[in-house]
Amino acid sequence: MKVLILNSSDINGGAARAAYRLHRSLLEQGIDSQMLVQDKIGDDSTVIGPDSKFTKLLAKVRPSIDILPVKFCRERPKTLFSPSWLGFNSISKKINDLNPDIVHLHWICGGMLRIEDLSTIKAPIVWSLHDMWPFTDGLHYCEDTSSYIKVLGKSKVLESKNSGTLSRMVFKRKQNTYKKLNNLHIVGLSSWINNCSMSSTLLKEKKHINLPNPINVNIFKPLDKSVSKYIYNLPIDKKLVLFGAMDATTDLRKGFNELLESLEKLNENNVELVIFGSSKPKEKSQISTRYKINYIGKLSDDISLNVLYNAVDVMVVPSLQENLSNAIMESLSCGVPVVAFDIGGNKDMITHMKNGYLATPFDTQDLKNGINFILNHKNYNSISNNARSKVLQDFDSRIVSKKYIKLYKSILGIP
Repeated sequence: MKVLILNSSDINGGAARAAYRLHRSLLEQGIDSQMLVQDKIGDDSTVIGPDSKFTKLLAKVRPSIDILPVKFCRERPKTLFSPSWLGFNSISKKINDLNPDIVHLHWICGGMLRIEDLSTIKAPIVWSLHDMWPFTDGLHYCEDTSSYIKVLGKSKVLESKNSGTLSRMVFKRKQNTYKKLNNLHIVGLSSWINNCSMSSTLLKEKKHINLPNPINVNIFKPLDKSVSKYIYNLPIDKKLVLFGAMDATTDLRKGFNELLESLEKLNENNVELVIFGSSKPKEKSQISTRYKINYIGKLSDDISLNVLYNAVDVMVVPSLQENLSNAIMESLSCGVPVVAFDIGGNKDMITHMKNGYLATPFDTQDLKNGINFILNHKNYNSISNNARSKVLQDFDSRIVSKKYIKLYKSILGIP
């Protein structure tokens, strides 16, 4: 069985890292897996990227070109909107030339694929939902459910200067393309996004299955906390709160402001904050908190991340929108409890007050309660062990990859 995994990048971004982990776990199970990307950063020979200087350069500018129609809208959306109109890269021909038995799509925006290209792929398609884009009118996250359950898409923020709206056009293009896809299977990575997709106008008629991302529990595992702190030059005698994501302090959806608000309510004198994914701002006044902040910067490899998780006492993921957070899964796998808002797919991983804390959505007082609950728990080791056990049971790559193989075989009619 030959599987081809598609993602915009191989290791840059949460979806890329999740897709690459699945790819590697399939290889470990003896599956002939390859990964096709628009922007290849790593050196894995099983990952196929642009093969010339020109195509590499083109891959870098395609995301900026693909987003151009949004710039003609009267108002810009607060969240990412992808028209996915840019073709001319022969990606579907590359897919068909590789002749896979299964094509597994992940995050394919940023100019990687036109919506219409999907109908030219010959093999059955599996599509993992890393965000809401496949079933919305172009938004990657949308708070208003009416924008993906009604017949025609119409985002008020995307009223175009032209006679029709951009969102309406993207919605219709998806609708017309999906009608041609008779062998499309949707993977909801969290139960939340799976339910959203099954309720959507665009994808409700397609087959759905709820399967998570896998994680290598032999990489993300508990380590000695004192040694981990020493490696990052973090204080041994402080309780450490970890926060991090891509553009952690600047992406409003990641909830950094909510975290700072909750920390100001925290009555602790022995706490410091650790941030990865963002560098220290040039001006101190940009971020105000009475707690010392240790900036780690961007981490690109799993080993460095694993050591960092093990250096802290609690991970806080205060995202305002979240599907199946890599950070939550990674932290739990290291035996570090997680505090997050009770939104999206967070409850798929966090069992309230067992391996972490699910705060009332966007209530910074309750987020503070969660941080306090973990930092001062009488039996921290028990919660830590529960965190690790949850991942071993539900997200271990050796278990999850077999479920994906079972899905592929069922699609192909292989016993």
